[in-house]
Amino acid sequence: MSMSRPRLFSTLQLLRHENPLGLPRSGAPPQLPRMQRGFPQKRPLPSVRKTIAVSSAKGGVGKSTIAVNLALALARLGHRTGILDTDIFGPSIPTLLALSGEPRLSEKNQLLPLNNYGVKSMSMGYLVGEEAPVVWRGLMVMKALQQLLWEVEWGGLDVLVMDLPPGTGDTQLTITQQVVLDGAIVVSTPQDVALKDAVKGVEMMRKVNVPLLGMIQNMSVFTCPNCNHSTHIFGHEGVAQACLKHSVPFLGDIPLHASICDDADKGKPTVVAEPESTRAKAFTAVAERVAEKIEL
Repeated sequence: MSMSRPRLFSTLQLLRHENPLGLPRSGAPPQLPRMQRGFPQKRPLPSVRKTIAVSSAKGGVGKSTIAVNLALALARLGHRTGILDTDIFGPSIPTLLALSGEPRLSEKNQLLPLNNYGVKSMSMGYLVGEEAPVVWRGLMVMKALQQLLWEVEWGGLDVLVMDLPPGTGDTQLTITQQVVLDGAIVVSTPQDVALKDAVKGVEMMRKVNVPLLGMIQNMSVFTCPNCNHSTHIFGHEGVAQACLKHSVPFLGDIPLHASICDDADKGKPTVVAEPESTRAKAFTAVAERVAEKIEL
C-alpha cells in the first residue's frame, strides 16, 4: 500500500491579497515614498497635467452623473480628458459611459483606459463582473486603489476628473494625501440633509490642503414639461447660501430633469445625447468655470 505524499503548504492565496487586481508584478512602478512624520509625500499622477476631484460626502446627490458630464464637457472644449472612478464598491462610470470588458495591459504592464465619447476612463467596474460584489476588507481596498492610481497608463491628459465615493473616509484621505490635486469640487442638492454632509466634505478638503474650486448645486429646480411651471423640490438656493457662509465659490446649478437620468441610464450622458439642450449648456458652463480656475 503506497503512502500519499504530504501536501505542500502554498502561499499563493496569501500573495493574491497583495495584488487584488491581478496585475503583473514585473515592470511595476516604484513604491510610494516612505511616510515622513506620519504623512505620505504627494506626487502628481504620471502623464496627467491637471487632476481634479469631484466629491459629495453624501450619496444619492448625482455626483457621478455630474462628474462624467463635466469630463465630457471638458473634452468638448478641446481638452484631452480622462475620468477615474475611485469607488471600489459601487463603480458607476462603466454604466454612465456604456463601457465594459477587462482593460488590456500596455508594454509596461500598466492598465490601458477604455475610451468612449472622446474621454478615457478607468474603473473597478471593468475589472469585476457587472453583478459581482466587491466583498473586501480595508487592506485589499487600499491596495486596489493604489493600483488604480499608479498603474494606469493615461497616455497624456490635460485633465483627469476623479469621481470620489461618498463620505470622508479612507479612500478620500488616501487620494488627498498621496495625489497632487489641482482642486476639488463638492456636489450637493439644496436640501439641508445633504448640505450638512457637503459642508463636512468642504472642511475635509481644507484640512488636507486641497484647493476648493467650488460647489455645484444639483437638482436645483424642476420645470414641468407640460405647463412650464418651475418648482424647487429640494429647496431653494441652499448650496449658494452655504457657499456664502463658508466662503466657497459657487460653480452653478444643474436642473432636475428626467432626461438627465434617462441619458445616464442609457450610457449616453446629456452633454453627448443633447448637446444643445439647456441642461447640457449648464454642464458646459460649469466646465468652463472649472477650466478657468485650474488654468487649462
